[in-house]
Amino acid sequence: MNKSETLELLTRIKEGAVSPEEALEQLTVEPFASVDDYANIDLHRSLRQGQQEVIYGEGKTKEQILGIAKAMLEKGCKNILITRMDPEKAAYVGQQISLFYEESSRIGIAGKTEIPLVGNIAVVTAGTSDLPVAKEAYYTAQTLGNQVSLISDVGVAGIHRLLHRLPDLFQANVIVAVAGMEGALASAVGGLVSCPVIAVPTSVGYGASFGGLSALLAMLNSCASGVSVVNIDNGFGAGYLAGMINQAIAGGSGKTEK
Repeated sequence: MNKSETLELLTRIKEGAVSPEEALEQLTVEPFASVDDYANIDLHRSLRQGQQEVIYGEGKTKEQILGIAKAMLEKGCKNILITRMDPEKAAYVGQQISLFYEESSRIGIAGKTEIPLVGNIAVVTAGTSDLPVAKEAYYTAQTLGNQVSLISDVGVAGIHRLLHRLPDLFQANVIVAVAGMEGALASAVGGLVSCPVIAVPTSVGYGASFGGLSALLAMLNSCASGVSVVNIDNGFGAGYLAGMINQAIAGGSGKTEK
């Protein structure tokens, strides 16, 4: 049960639609659930942080991913986000439970349902090669209840392409800028907009890019104000943070809602 569901339940108690005893039964949920000897699912995370636990798929076996997802579904969780999930694991899990899977981002969503989307996040890539990381950010933010648009291949090698999309960028509450090589996109975007920019360096590039380190250092040294940086290829971290910022804004004076 998340914060909004808990608040709704308390309102129904106040209105007399639910008895205190019935509410107590719904609220009496153990803070975590153990899955065999390999996982303890944090069931109260949505109450503390507003979002339920996310499953990190890399390093876990397909059986472990399935076991955690099934346990969360049995506890009433929906739209369970699974990151860094390879196609073989996705195929196995998808045979057992309902699973949406997007291969390039390696994102899986178990128990996917339609939810209201709020605010406005723009995920922008320098090149097409940055799309897998950008899509990880896109699906993460969307799954957590945010309206997200994806703008691809507008890097500084053809800056007119970025300027052409300025009307879309101006509508965003927060922008995720994804770039490899020299990582200049984040500074270019940061110098054009008034909203927060989350820079994501990618490992895209030739030898001297050092697997994304060049882009990371360039973004950390950006002279544009309002730019923050996450780790190399960390689309999930950028999408999650963008969602938190966007929902904080949308809860007050967000620019758009769906």
